Amino acid sequence: MTETAYPAKKGQTKVKSEVRATFYPKFENEKSDQEIRSRMIEVVASGRGVVEVTLKHSGSLFMYAGDGQAFAKNSYGNLYTAVGVYVLGKTLEQAWGDQAKAKQREFNAYLKEHRISISMELVTAVLGDHGQRPLKDYVVVTAVTELTGRPRFFSTPDLVEFCRKWRLPTNEVWLFSTRKSASTCFAAYDVLCEQSIYTLVRDNFNKIADATVPGTESHAVVQGEILEGLVARIVSFESGKKLKLVAEKYPVPDHAPGKCAYTAPGLREICMANRQSEKEQSKALLKAVGTDFCSDWNAWFDKEKDAAQTAWLNKFLQTPPADDPTAKLQEMVNLLRQKNMRVKFKCQSRQGSENEFTMTIHVLQDSVFRRYQKEMQYNPSLWPLYRGFFVDVMLTRDSQNNSSSSNETEEVTLGHLDQDAMADDAEHLMVKLKFLTYKIRTFLIRNGIDILFNKGKQGYKDYYFRQMQIWGTSAEKQRELSRMLDEWASHITQKIKIGKLKEGSYLSEAEPFLKAFASRSTKNQLLVGQAGTDIDTAAHLAASREGDDEEGDLKQDVGASPDVPISHEGIKAKGLLVFFPGIPGCAKSALCNEIISTPGGIGDKRPMKSLMGDMIKGRYWPKLEEERKKNPNVITLADKNAPTADVWKLVTDICKSTDATAVPIVPDSEGTDSNPFSLDALAVFIFRVLHREKHPGNLDKNSLYPGYVLMMFYNLYDGMDRSEFDAELHKRFGYLIKFPLLKPNRPPLPGPLKAVLDEGLELFRKHAAKHGKADPSKGSFKGEWDAWEKKLKDTMLAHSAHISGIQVPFEDVVKSVREKLRDVVTGNVQVHMPDTQERKFRAFNYAAVSLPVDGILSALAKVSSADAGAKAFLAPKNLSNTLRAGHVTLAHVRSHGAAAVAEYGAYVGTEVPVKFTAFLYCPRMCAFEAQLDSKSVASKNPMPHVTLWTAPGTPPKEAGSLGKLAAEGQATRVVLRQPIVVTGKVEFKM
Repeated sequence: MTETAYPAKKGQTKVKSEVRATFYPKFENEKSDQEIRSRMIEVVASGRGVVEVTLKHSGSLFMYAGDGQAFAKNSYGNLYTAVGVYVLGKTLEQAWGDQAKAKQREFNAYLKEHRISISMELVTAVLGDHGQRPLKDYVVVTAVTELTGRPRFFSTPDLVEFCRKWRLPTNEVWLFSTRKSASTCFAAYDVLCEQSIYTLVRDNFNKIADATVPGTESHAVVQGEILEGLVARIVSFESGKKLKLVAEKYPVPDHAPGKCAYTAPGLREICMANRQSEKEQSKALLKAVGTDFCSDWNAWFDKEKDAAQTAWLNKFLQTPPADDPTAKLQEMVNLLRQKNMRVKFKCQSRQGSENEFTMTIHVLQDSVFRRYQKEMQYNPSLWPLYRGFFVDVMLTRDSQNNSSSSNETEEVTLGHLDQDAMADDAEHLMVKLKFLTYKIRTFLIRNGIDILFNKGKQGYKDYYFRQMQIWGTSAEKQRELSRMLDEWASHITQKIKIGKLKEGSYLSEAEPFLKAFASRSTKNQLLVGQAGTDIDTAAHLAASREGDDEEGDLKQDVGASPDVPISHEGIKAKGLLVFFPGIPGCAKSALCNEIISTPGGIGDKRPMKSLMGDMIKGRYWPKLEEERKKNPNVITLADKNAPTADVWKLVTDICKSTDATAVPIVPDSEGTDSNPFSLDALAVFIFRVLHREKHPGNLDKNSLYPGYVLMMFYNLYDGMDRSEFDAELHKRFGYLIKFPLLKPNRPPLPGPLKAVLDEGLELFRKHAAKHGKADPSKGSFKGEWDAWEKKLKDTMLAHSAHISGIQVPFEDVVKSVREKLRDVVTGNVQVHMPDTQERKFRAFNYAAVSLPVDGILSALAKVSSADAGAKAFLAPKNLSNTLRAGHVTLAHVRSHGAAAVAEYGAYVGTEVPVKFTAFLYCPRMCAFEAQLDSKSVASKNPMPHVTLWTAPGTPPKEAGSLGKLAAEGQATRVVLRQPIVVTGKVEFKM
């Protein structure tokens, strides 16, 4: 591998950098998860790759580079990394027994010689609660990275081979190499996602996978039965073949009798004995692991905080690079800074050296990864932006005329490059699949603690319902969870009356509650996955197969309402809700006043009402919903800024509950690469606010910190460019009205004006990082805010002519909005129902061929005309009113298992002709006997049938016994001389 030459003059200072540890780039898919799943299946079908699925263990990222050089996601030299070193050291100690000390030294030397970093999931009970406290403290290797130049990740088979040789713990892996198996993989997740535990997932995936590589340790033994999720990604076809060979060559090692090879006894005891401080805990852990694994742990605690972080960074960027990897890192850092991406560069001198320091690249927002991937599409030579990114930087001075470093580096001889995972490409096909039993504990209970104790039970209820709707949780599960979470809220607020429950140890209270809740019924056990460390797996598996198989085709079944089909032909609703995803100063109140006062309205006879946020006491959106419920036919103008996805979700919910169509109105702007609004637009908004007087919301020229408020609103959109902003609103609401704001041929923003805005944005980011949402007057940047607010007003005044001249006249804005609203209400444009389902995974219980009701009723009419007995039986049943759907069940989770249902994933949407061969009836029920005219789709039921009617108290599944009853003379069978064919489609159903 030849590098670019960087010659140096004698005595010239150059900078050399070496990546010490890193993990895969964060996967930020631009498409929805459902679209990614579909694309992955297509890749497999075309033979270009296979789907690889691994377990997502519930822990923290830990990276190790040899001899105590350890890193967490964004830090090092602390308790997190000390715990990781201890657990990894004990893992090797227990795996190698009498050879452990020699192997630890050999392992460290190998990592340092070959510049290798190992990434692991560190799962422990001492670093804060996740979904379940692990039964034992352990690590599992998730990536191995060679760092001689640009980071290169081992492929999965090479990772497994590396770990087997060093006796390191590996994950469970399943491979799916055909369209059918890949479809079955995702369908199996959909079946299991709402009520599953690890053993159930493992058993079903073992059945459906084309190849399985077992993990070194069972998740049930070390972590427990509560499984966080699965990670599915595309790997190369060759990787799949090689993994099978590696699994055969390197089987899971046997453990000594009664000895768990990969856990760390003593960790909890050491941390408890030294709980006076994290520093003492860290020292005790490093001392306990021994000098063979961590030879100089005192260096961990000699660090002093560097005051000149920016100076170190500038030295790195301004000094000529000594080699190509350093130049590529400089290119990356410069791009991140130039594009104002939310990244923090933490620099720490190494043992007091003036010429050596370690730089941590800390990404503060997930959207940065997505934006950076876009930059890589324009410049493929860019290095990827990794997670857990640590770099050693050295300033060197050449003493000779030629560069002291060779212009060439060694060829990479390890041969472990991850060609299959596409880890270095700008686009990835990967999706995380999490389970509800885990999300109940983490998202709904742990993450809801602050909301519950600060906003009360109603605020908590709003929070958890919003989460469930985002996930697409089934209606039945939402009802069950609501009852459980309300009970939890009452329980914990009664128990803890002073202060609040700590998130880091929330399971101390949550697990006993969940265990008691689960013990009350089988349904409760399935809901929460049972609880505690003594989960009865056999009981859970048995419970998952209990219960009736209600399928809801008959009107008498009054459970969950049937799915409402999404129409793409335009929608009709009683009311209209107009709202403004904007920023103060975007003229929403002025627009609302003009729309309301329009002579003759906007072409619609419905009444209009404007609700101004600044005049409403209390919570605005619940008040608006209350007003809309009084008169759903009204056209409501929501005169309040609606800047975030959470607010957009509230708008969607209000429209559902009040039968309204939502129409967002936004000022048009080209935006920046990280914000839908340009700096020109921001300047106009601030200018307007500073010209207000006696504003009802107290945001005007007399406000103390009006600039801060505008910076705060502007940053709410940070990380989303204009195309993403428009696309998201279109996707959520089906239509978007944009009104003109700035003249197209305007002069550029004056330098002083741009400078003061950039200064304000940077000041806001510093303030938010340190003080969150605290008022500027209460933080350490008060003096800077006071000075900047004055500077802002002075600069705006000095450039008032420019700002006034670049705005589109307001009368043109009003005309544009009126015309576009008139087009909406009169039907000149169609507002399509937003299709949000593709973002969600729908849990289901069975696979079926769904049939059109009209076809079934037509078949019944033919039976009635041909058979007098059938006619007499059917006449009083009024099936045209009671039959709301019809299907032939192919497989049901409770009767046939999740794997059997998931097998039909490849055939969803396939049309299947169904032959009705006989009509069967008895006093309690009736059904058509059916045959599927398909070579690939067959029912697993003994008698495929379509249930038509059952008497009150008779469950629809009983219709499956009609064949047996007819044979015993207890039911009538009317054979159809000419089978009636009705065509249906394969679907998954609740």
